[in-house]
Amino acid sequence: MKRSTGFTLIELMVVVAIVAILAAVALPSYSRYVQRGDVVEATQALSQYRVQMEQWYQDNNTYANAAGTGCGVAPPAAPPLINFTVACALVGAGGQAYTATATANNPGPVAGFTYTINQANLQATPNAPAGWSTSATAWTIR
Repeated sequence: MKRSTGFTLIELMVVVAIVAILAAVALPSYSRYVQRGDVVEATQALSQYRVQMEQWYQDNNTYANAAGTGCGVAPPAAPPLINFTVACALVGAGGQAYTATATANNPGPVAGFTYTINQANLQATPNAPAGWSTSATAWTIR
């Protein structure tokens, strides 16, 4: 009597089910891991921008540009930034305060995130995607 070798259909279906379960768990975890790595771009850009604004303030005694209509230092832009757009706005009169905002580009891996920083180094996360927390006093990075 000749005996056949190989896998039965049931064995193959069990393997497919196990792989599907592992993929269902691993893919969301990996996506979130990649997302956490991408949000660092915004926090680093805002931190560096704040340093440049403080240097501008030391030299000019104001955060405003020479015309008094905008921030003294141009916000960082692409190509160094890939996932975020940084903007700066003067707050109040006299150019003595500003708020810099990093907004995620849509669509993208970090869509929905917004980070801010001001002259007092108050860091905030006003917007974040579902499943992430927002904070008025800190940057949410995981």
